[in-house]
Amino acid sequence: MQTEYISAFDIVVGVLWRFWPVWVGLLLVMGASFAFKKKLGLYGQLFDSGVGIAGVFICLFWLFTAIFASTISPFDPLAQVSIMKDTLPGAIEPASKLVYYFGGDKLARDVFSRMVFGSQIVLIIAPAATGFALMVGITLGLPAGYYGGKIDTLLSFLANLVLAFPVILLFYLLVTPGIMDTPIPYAMAGLFFLFPIIFFSVLFWTRFKNRPDRLYILLGITLIVGGWIYVGLVFDKDPLHIVHIDPNQLNIFVAVVFASSPGVFRIVRGLTMDIKTRDYVAAAQTRGESPWYIMLWEILPNARGPLIVDACLRIGYTTILLGTLGYFGLGLAPESPDWGTAIKDASRLLRSFIHPALPPTIALMSFVLGLNLLADSLREQSMKD
Repeated sequence: MQTEYISAFDIVVGVLWRFWPVWVGLLLVMGASFAFKKKLGLYGQLFDSGVGIAGVFICLFWLFTAIFASTISPFDPLAQVSIMKDTLPGAIEPASKLVYYFGGDKLARDVFSRMVFGSQIVLIIAPAATGFALMVGITLGLPAGYYGGKIDTLLSFLANLVLAFPVILLFYLLVTPGIMDTPIPYAMAGLFFLFPIIFFSVLFWTRFKNRPDRLYILLGITLIVGGWIYVGLVFDKDPLHIVHIDPNQLNIFVAVVFASSPGVFRIVRGLTMDIKTRDYVAAAQTRGESPWYIMLWEILPNARGPLIVDACLRIGYTTILLGTLGYFGLGLAPESPDWGTAIKDASRLLRSFIHPALPPTIALMSFVLGLNLLADSLREQSMKD
């Protein structure tokens, strides 16, 4: 049976139409952001420059793509239709009459659908792992910079020890299949996933210790929700079967947190050593505030600018790293639609078919570009502040 194709113009129009939920989401969010930007603080200030608008637009585009992936994609990313193997962009699938807008790959899967679903993997692992790395780095960096002395020496030594190890080799060792058969990833996950619970518990305790009515509610929510997520991620024992992470994704998650935390630690430590000399910190000490109150409610808010910028850059770096690991076939399952794995699969046939490699490559590049533009705009705004 001869495969039918649609024109290039119809491909462009069809792709734009498939993204209709994204355009609606962007219109609502961007419109509201412009209308209320003066009331939105640092986020609202992003809309004062073209760089900030472009960064927000690109990042929101991929965020909405991940959220509405099942609506946007015409096919299951793992579905195979033998007749569509290596078909060119615009091929019409005979049975459903749906279009392979970006063609088919070597296993007869829709390249467009795989690119769309690949955004879900990237936008789950990269920001979440970066968030946990921030929790670990902040929780350890604040006391190291504030107290100094032996605490600083010990924590700085451990951080420098990890940073001295080549990053790519470190990830290669942490995500190899053999590691998943050992208790190492789960032990590391059990340690790292405690930090958010500790951080928010101390945060609420220092702020509301004289208001037990609010304190007990916030601590209860923190321990219940934190414990629920902890049990689901580390032990895969969520009684509601909502919180779950595959072993290979847990491996990558732990590797990212382990490799990123020392960098965050050094940034927080340096900022703390600088900010603790300011007058408002001395005023808090004079009032008799506890050291952890000063660290969390006086120093940390005034260090948010550089930390937000670093978080954006770190998410971009993690995204590239996930793509690199996928390209080498490490971490995620071979059939995964993540962008790195898709690029790896397509690269083996570049001389014959280039179209399967372009969509995931452009998607990865554009998302990282959006994060970099966002970081540049945030850096400019933090310097003004």
